[in-house]
Amino acid sequence: MVATLMISATHSGAGKTTVTAAVLRALVRRGLDVRSFKVGPDFIDPMYHSEITGRPSVNLDVWMMGEDGVRRTFEAWSAGADIVVIEAMGALFDGADGTDEGSAAHVARLLGVPVLVVMDVWGMTRTASALMAGMSAFDPRVAPAGFVLNRVSGDTHTDLILRSLTGPQREAVVGALPADPLLEVGERHLGLVTTHENPDDPERRSRALDRAADRLDVDRLLALAACAPESPAPVADSHDMDRTSTTPGPRLAIARDAAFCFYYEDNLRLLTRAGFTLVPFSPLNGEPPPEAEAVYLGGGYPESFAAELAAAVESAAGLRAAAERGVPVYAECGGLLYLGRSLTGFDGSVHTMAGVLPLDCAMDPDHLAIRYVEARTRHASPLGPVGTVLRGQEFHRSRVVAADLEPDLYDVVSSAGERFVHGYRLGSVMGSYVHAHFAADPAPLEHLVAAARARNV
Repeated sequence: MVATLMISATHSGAGKTTVTAAVLRALVRRGLDVRSFKVGPDFIDPMYHSEITGRPSVNLDVWMMGEDGVRRTFEAWSAGADIVVIEAMGALFDGADGTDEGSAAHVARLLGVPVLVVMDVWGMTRTASALMAGMSAFDPRVAPAGFVLNRVSGDTHTDLILRSLTGPQREAVVGALPADPLLEVGERHLGLVTTHENPDDPERRSRALDRAADRLDVDRLLALAACAPESPAPVADSHDMDRTSTTPGPRLAIARDAAFCFYYEDNLRLLTRAGFTLVPFSPLNGEPPPEAEAVYLGGGYPESFAAELAAAVESAAGLRAAAERGVPVYAECGGLLYLGRSLTGFDGSVHTMAGVLPLDCAMDPDHLAIRYVEARTRHASPLGPVGTVLRGQEFHRSRVVAADLEPDLYDVVSSAGERFVHGYRLGSVMGSYVHAHFAADPAPLEHLVAAARARNV
């Protein structure tokens, strides 16, 4: 098994993202082939991983992908690496509904990887020893292999903590990072600012990353990663993820820019394996979708660029023309907002959108949907026959405020048991707030390829 290290924490907000960035920088500076993963459904942390490694960062989510899907994806994307770093989600043992399900600990056990625990030690000394003892003893199946002290106030503070630890605890500390505002990523209504919109000076941020990396014992990190036990036997892949098509595939026009940047890397891989040739275009730059047999509009922050998108009349016209020709158009979250008639921003300003679907949407600071969902199609569609199942998540602060058609795309059940009808369809156009992940079952992508190929016959 490739050397692997998961970075988790005592609690959410302890500094996993900062420490992960420092670890990635330290390993890249060693000249290693570093691959990265993110536990959970988040799109933005992987962007910052990729900024450092120059490689895609891939999500691992038990609820969306299933245990076998997580193992298959990890095996596929880690192959050939010198070392793998997995950034966890939340606190180490925190899963769904107060259980272990889907937690970082669950994924660590599933993959058989050692865990490095980040501790925010601001304002504490000897209590750090108690936290380390509790984390180490709580679940012997996932005993932390090492610890990083985060937000130390200086060398004196670090020395006080180290003197309070037992001998084995001191040996388990592989770094102490001071608080550094340059390593903090700004937040907004849906989490961190993306790499596209981060206003921080790249050079200053790079120097801050180097300073943080210098505070890590890289040799110890490599030794901890190398101690990963043998992983379980590889999962038989009935979906043949690694096949390559022997015939030219249909083209999938995919919106890729600062407004539409929420895509799961493994989905893009699965789309290619299913037979698509991906052809990117930028609605934000006014580009119409290129000649293609299908169109994919992912999520992102169209509300941040609503004025620019309103001015992108050629892009909107191209999408309407594709829909009128019967080209399958699949949209998720931000893509749904763009397909509508208008988008009202947080400030009340109204912007014209593409007008493919007769919907009006609005940003709403009082409305927040965060949930895992299982969506089942109510009708036959380019995604497959009636009853086709997709698993994914919703995360948005917007609503459909007016529509000239009823939601009729999916019967949805959330992970909390909520049931509702959601999503819109019009001809060959499908749009919803669901960010789907296809690792558990790529069949909908194969149906989408078949529908696209049928247009090319």
